[in-house]
Amino acid sequence: MKAVVVTALGGPENMQVAEVEKPVPNPKQVLIRVEKTSVNFADIKSRYGKKGAGKLPFVPGLDAAGVIEQVGSEVQRFQPGQRVIAFPANGTYAEYVVASEALTFAIPDSMDFDTAAASPVVSFTSYKLLADVARLSPGETVLVHAAAGGIGTTAIQLAKLLGAGKVIGTVGTKSKAAIALEAGADRVICNDTEDFVEMVNELTGGAGADVILDSISGAVSERSMDCLAWYGRLVHFGNASGEVGAIRTIDLHASCRSVLGFSFGTTRAKRPELLQDTAEKVLPLLADGRLAIRIGKRFSLEEAADAHAWVESRQSTGKVLLDVRR
Repeated sequence: MKAVVVTALGGPENMQVAEVEKPVPNPKQVLIRVEKTSVNFADIKSRYGKKGAGKLPFVPGLDAAGVIEQVGSEVQRFQPGQRVIAFPANGTYAEYVVASEALTFAIPDSMDFDTAAASPVVSFTSYKLLADVARLSPGETVLVHAAAGGIGTTAIQLAKLLGAGKVIGTVGTKSKAAIALEAGADRVICNDTEDFVEMVNELTGGAGADVILDSISGAVSERSMDCLAWYGRLVHFGNASGEVGAIRTIDLHASCRSVLGFSFGTTRAKRPELLQDTAEKVLPLLADGRLAIRIGKRFSLEEAADAHAWVESRQSTGKVLLDVRR
């Protein structure tokens, strides 16, 4: 089969399409004929050797949408011909992948493959952050950092669907504000011209945000404590800045505030059973359009290096897809 292979750590020029052996499912896995897969920033990090990099050469990619071609002897929930999304054991920039039954999810007939391929990481992560980790209650105020990104725009929508009273987003530049507003944010703070701590406290009458989603770390994490409400929850789930933030214990007990961590990758590896309920909650929202995943650009499998370069340029908005069968 054809697959995109990272042959050396570094830039996108180290990616090439190659003929590799078609995978064979073990008794608890399914073989999926991939239709589309998405480009996630974690794929770029792995190409540089910073996150989840396999032994060279390796196939990048986290999630895939396609049709089951074969099931292992112990698989009970699936059969050949079913349309699914999955988080495979190995990379997804390929014509075929194998995935554990526990990390494979049937998609509704009404859902197209574009939506299916664009949604798994951003929608599952956003739901876990808000519903299960932060335990968002109706009427609460949510602050979403990096609000114009894939998870940011999805989290804004889900916060509203889960009953948030007010959703505030932060973006790096004014040019990205419209994206977060389009997703449903009530107010967007531009970090290049505004101080997010001052603005959040002003917008909440000094109370602060009840839930803060932080994928940036460093100073952003530290300063977020200055606009976190009493009984508030700061959920840390990424390190986009590359910096390490320090949280003071004195800022927690008297105010009944919490700092919580979450990793979708760790959950896939250690507690995959937790994602079944997430799929049951999220997939109907995607199928009927209540939750919409913005798709920015589409590339063919042969254009994977161009897709990486586009995402890495920071010019991209919305999800970038690889059409494996184009």
